[in-house]
Amino acid sequence: MNEDNLYYVVSQNIRKQRKLKGWTQVKLAMESNISVDYLKKIETKSGCDKQFSLDTVGKIAKALGIDPKDLFNK
Repeated sequence: MNEDNLYYVVSQNIRKQRKLKGWTQVKLAMESNISVDYLKKIETKSGCDKQFSLDTVGKIAKALGIDPKDLFNK
């Protein structure tokens, strides 16, 4: 997967931030009000070439207590 792919960058930052909080995917999905299956697809390398919305990124960032723009940093 190309690290220039914005979906890849965001998905890996979500995963990193989740792990820093010590949260499972289930916990983050519940806090973000999205399905666990959807979060798994976002976080996996095979799923990150799929589109997910800015609304979803916003929900995840809010749940993690971070600024959404932080998820876009390479």
